Amino acid sequence: MEPTDGEKLPSVSSLVTVFEDSRTLEAAPRVHGLGDTQHPPGLRLPPSPGPWETPPEEAPGSQPRTVSRSYLNSLKDKLSSGAWRRSCQPGTQPVSGTQEPEEKRIVRELLETEQAYVHRLHLLDQVFFQELLRESRSSKAFPEEVVRLIFSNISSIYQFHAQFFLPELQRRLEDWTTTPRIGDVIQKLAPFLKMYGEYVKNFERAAELLAAWAEKSPPFQEVIARIQSSEASGSLTLQHHLLEPVQRIPRYELLLKEYVRKLPPGAADRPDAQRALDVIFSAAQHSNAAIAEMERLQDLWDVYQRLGLDDDIVDPSNALLREGPVLKISFRRRDPLERYLFLFNNMLLYCVPRVLQVGAHFQVRTRIDVAGLKVRPLPNSEFPHSFLVSGRQRTLELQARSQEEMISWMQACQAAIDHIERRNETFKAAVQGPEGDAQEQELQSKELGHRAPQWVRDKMVTMCMRCQEPFNALTRRRHHCRACGYVVCARCSDYRAELQYDRGHPHRVCAACYTFLTGCVLPEDREERKRGILRKGATAGPESSVMSGFLQLLGDRWGRSGSRSWCVIPQDDPLVLYIYAAPQDMRALTSIPLLGYQVTAGPQGDPCTFQLQQSGQLFTFRAETEELRSRWVEVVGRAAGGVIPGGPDMAMLSD
Repeated sequence: MEPTDGEKLPSVSSLVTVFEDSRTLEAAPRVHGLGDTQHPPGLRLPPSPGPWETPPEEAPGSQPRTVSRSYLNSLKDKLSSGAWRRSCQPGTQPVSGTQEPEEKRIVRELLETEQAYVHRLHLLDQVFFQELLRESRSSKAFPEEVVRLIFSNISSIYQFHAQFFLPELQRRLEDWTTTPRIGDVIQKLAPFLKMYGEYVKNFERAAELLAAWAEKSPPFQEVIARIQSSEASGSLTLQHHLLEPVQRIPRYELLLKEYVRKLPPGAADRPDAQRALDVIFSAAQHSNAAIAEMERLQDLWDVYQRLGLDDDIVDPSNALLREGPVLKISFRRRDPLERYLFLFNNMLLYCVPRVLQVGAHFQVRTRIDVAGLKVRPLPNSEFPHSFLVSGRQRTLELQARSQEEMISWMQACQAAIDHIERRNETFKAAVQGPEGDAQEQELQSKELGHRAPQWVRDKMVTMCMRCQEPFNALTRRRHHCRACGYVVCARCSDYRAELQYDRGHPHRVCAACYTFLTGCVLPEDREERKRGILRKGATAGPESSVMSGFLQLLGDRWGRSGSRSWCVIPQDDPLVLYIYAAPQDMRALTSIPLLGYQVTAGPQGDPCTFQLQQSGQLFTFRAETEELRSRWVEVVGRAAGGVIPGGPDMAMLSD
């Protein structure tokens, strides 16, 4: 079988050559010292190739063609395919003498191919393996351990077939007249075929070692070339012979399937043969699983090398689900940062690409356990395609390059979460909250300190979210509470509490979280100030405001122009316009009672402006778009006319 053109050709598999389902037993130049190689006792080689072995069209000395790794993988697909046997059906072979039952001819074919197979196992174990071991011990030109790694457990496979399986088949065929059955023999010995899993798993590694040491060690290459040119090798390379055990299990299944199909109805051997076929199929699946496991471990090792082989993350039981670049939305910087994610079945690695990619390509910043992970999209107009990943160790606001990529990441994370939940029924991961839940600033009491919070971005507030005092660069700077994620001043966050999501290490927290987490009541050092009329939180969500969004105040009552402000008409006070410095502020800069104001168009030439005018007072606002300007004019006009919105249609006007 040839690999298709569309399949990839990994570098390691270029060492493996085409087996082509063909063998040649023609004479080749003999080499002194190998012609007298002893063969296993009772071994009878067939005088001609078996029914499934066609003579090669090329000369024995021609160069073998290379094959891709997909040829090895295609063995898994042959379990359910009959293509191998279309040209080699037992009934198509010429039979001399008396016509014998078809099932017996299949058993004879099984015996003949088993004899040829044991001969090749003998060549691998007793010739190649032993000769290389002797050379290694005598010359010390290459390590003995390398030889053992190349041939894996070939000695155990050879002993099983030469001493048990082949003699049983020979005896049963000789006694076919009295005992016309083979299913019980295969059923008894087939479980031992699972030892092929170790050999198949080691096959690619063996090919790598064989190529490397054949290039660096002339004595190693000389021994192999000497044996390959012998008559016993049949002009085939060592790579060909090493591939033979990989193909043997599918061959057993195909022959046994044909044997069961040819058995007469009501044959005594049918139940045993069917059970033997099931055992053979299990062994084939075991080999296929070994191939898949080998590929998984190889891919996992490549990832670990890119991560620097950190002991905390190297685990052979992990499975890589997805990897790729993302953008990290920063709490302090305006532009997002380039980051890289590796999603495994049990953890999410948040990494930073290294500038000098010598050795490790990425530096692991945070490891977030999948257990307890939550993921949901973020309704953020400034950063489209953004989503939230909230874990026990850290909460991240990430931005994908497209909507499809964002959905793909969220689906992969949710699949990993569901898998963890199914495996560990005692732990119930927190369900994903509804979209637009005010960014989940108020964590549930059972989660406070047990899950890393989502931090409020610095530019979203201009005053402390606890005491409502304005921030400045010198005397009142911004700090984040590590328990709730609020932006607070130093006075309101001058406390430390142990947080369970960081293994009980103490962190800076605000006064409210300190009281909740420790149970300590803080002394009242000053009287509670009365709540002013401007101390109304900037309710940015459409569920709590009639209209909200950014507006620029171009001229106030003193003729001054300001920067862009967050303006809100709350539902619980629908006739007043509150102006905040930032969306998360707890106290407004000013408020405008809208009742009695006239709403007019702005100066000519600027379609995004509108004005509020009353008794000599004039306010000019600029919206971000003409559409938003129209919506603001409609809402403010109703409020100025004393119309209190109560229907659900008004809520749709919120930005």
